[in-house]
Amino acid sequence: MLPTDPPLPTDLLGDWTLRRTIDDRLARVTGTVTGTTTLTLTTPDEVRWNESGTMHLGDLVTLVSRTLFVRRGPDGRWTVHFADGRVFHPWVWGVAVEHPCAPDHYAGVLAGDAERWTVRWEARGPAKDHRLDSVLERRSATAD
Repeated sequence: MLPTDPPLPTDLLGDWTLRRTIDDRLARVTGTVTGTTTLTLTTPDEVRWNESGTMHLGDLVTLVSRTLFVRRGPDGRWTVHFADGRVFHPWVWGVAVEHPCAPDHYAGVLAGDAERWTVRWEARGPAKDHRLDSVLERRSATAD
């Protein structure tokens, strides 16, 4: 991979330190999530993305987790899916992606490289008005 090439999901296999800031403008509260993200190859065309950590949001402290899957389609392009199989967004870097989630709308961007990457989401609508900024830094790489 050249330094200017955006990483593929398979370039990011391994363990990552997760730091996320939350700015919930609707609720007028800010917070953080600290934890880990692990990307593992489940098939040559699928990467499992597991996040777990502790969220501090206002006075609330709770454990959080989620699982996503990044799948390569027949056209060679990768797409992020929720654990239940629904499509979340295309895997592209440095370009805004969108996820309509009625009644709200999400706009996000992935950026970085195979050692440090970021995920930013803005959610707006009648039910949400928040920004999530995640920073992932490599802890360890895993073999295929």
